[in-house]
Amino acid sequence: MGAVELNYKEYGGGDQCLIILHGLLGMLDNWHSMATRYGEKMKVFTIDQRDHGRSPHTDELSYPLMAEDLFLFIEQNAIEKINLMGHSMGGKTAMFFASQYPDLIEKLLVVDMFPFKGAGDHLEIFEALSAIDIRNLKSRKEADEILSFKISDIGLRQFLLKNIDRNPDGGYCWKMNLKTIFNSYDKISEGVPQKSVDVPTLFIKGANSPYIKAEDLNRYRLIFPQAKLGVIENAGHWVHADKPEEFFKLSSEFILGN
Repeated sequence: MGAVELNYKEYGGGDQCLIILHGLLGMLDNWHSMATRYGEKMKVFTIDQRDHGRSPHTDELSYPLMAEDLFLFIEQNAIEKINLMGHSMGGKTAMFFASQYPDLIEKLLVVDMFPFKGAGDHLEIFEALSAIDIRNLKSRKEADEILSFKISDIGLRQFLLKNIDRNPDGGYCWKMNLKTIFNSYDKISEGVPQKSVDVPTLFIKGANSPYIKAEDLNRYRLIFPQAKLGVIENAGHWVHADKPEEFFKLSSEFILGN
């Protein structure tokens, strides 16, 4: 299967265009509040990446495929240049896309993700999700109780529970394609091409997150020579949720500044 047509939501308007890509097991709704604020200054698109949210379910998930999906989206919407921001897995999609189509990128924002091979330890999350018998699930409360055996963090459980949807004829189903996401985890852990992408780039790190290490910035600059690092204190991996005001200020100043 080639590129697929992605589910998206549009905000605001203006000359500048910002596309936001969510992370692993996320969806475009995760960025609604932030996108609404960006939309006061520019046109914004939030996107469900393949096998997530309401975008098509496929048999394969990889950065080359997600980059082609994004290229198709840009073509279909007749967009000339974009500011591209991605969180976590979405950050790697954004970096991979920039390596393939640098001429389409105005500015690149990578939220709490590095460009090299590796990912967080999601095995426990996959085990917790797999313990939910979605076809026989009685309520979201029951799902939360099942997840709580392996996941103590209430915020993380609430994030994951957004993937549960109501069937039109009753009962529940997954919005995401859990099987493909799990089977493709090795590909999701891949790094981006080791070639120079000379576009203005901002890496945003949550100070409490282990994903980006400040001392690695010079390694990042071997791929992204214009890379800068912004650190947000008292924030973890979900920087934009932990410190929304600081995140909005830092990111919007980078996009709209000269």
